[in-house]
Amino acid sequence: MAESATVTAAVLVIGDEILSGRTKDKNIGYIADYLREIGIDLSEVRIVPDVETEIVAALNALRARYTYVFTTGGIGPTHDDITADSVARAFGVGISEHPRAIELLLTRIKPEDLNEARRRMARIPHGGELIENRVSTAPGFMIGNVIVMAGVPSIMQAMLDNVTPRLKTGVKMLMETIEAGALPEGLYAADLTAIAQKYPQASIGSYPSFATGAFRNQIVVRSKDPAILASASREARDLVARLTQQRQSQQ
Repeated sequence: MAESATVTAAVLVIGDEILSGRTKDKNIGYIADYLREIGIDLSEVRIVPDVETEIVAALNALRARYTYVFTTGGIGPTHDDITADSVARAFGVGISEHPRAIELLLTRIKPEDLNEARRRMARIPHGGELIENRVSTAPGFMIGNVIVMAGVPSIMQAMLDNVTPRLKTGVKMLMETIEAGALPEGLYAADLTAIAQKYPQASIGSYPSFATGAFRNQIVVRSKDPAILASASREARDLVARLTQQRQSQQ
């Protein structure tokens, strides 16, 4: 779709297994990277249990606030897969088997094996448009500004590829990383704050990490304006170079 100035999104992760720690989420980071590349700003992530009232409340709050809401999890064949029913309730619509969804399931499942549990995966809220996937064929769906996807990473990724052409996108967020090496954050924090205040249209952050037995700092500059990104990054890079030189001269 055509590019617009700002398009926002939230991710709603659904599943007791995520909250219990039994399953480690692998979708949030992938979705964040994917959306950034197509010009959609991920603004919020929530995780809720397999409880209909919790899903409905979170979904209604998020879909009123953001351009899109992407949900993951809860559209499988078991009793605790209640996402589709919860979405239908949030939108105030009915839910029933979708003929095309049944057709898709039958491409991988024999008619005699299409039992009641498996047919649950064909239940789509009325008004929902299918999101097909090349991995399992069991579809997700899009209704209003809500994109409902599987929790299994490979299937979720296939669904994301399928639904992207239907989405409007915004100006892409650009990013540049400046290596600050062993410089302590406290040494450059005040000057970096001044740079951030000078460029309000940029997002500037400092991110420490610990690897190979030593601390390492990186300064990340983000902006949708290439000129602002270049200027802010240059000043941050100059700051790091100046402080590094000062430290080396003192050693």
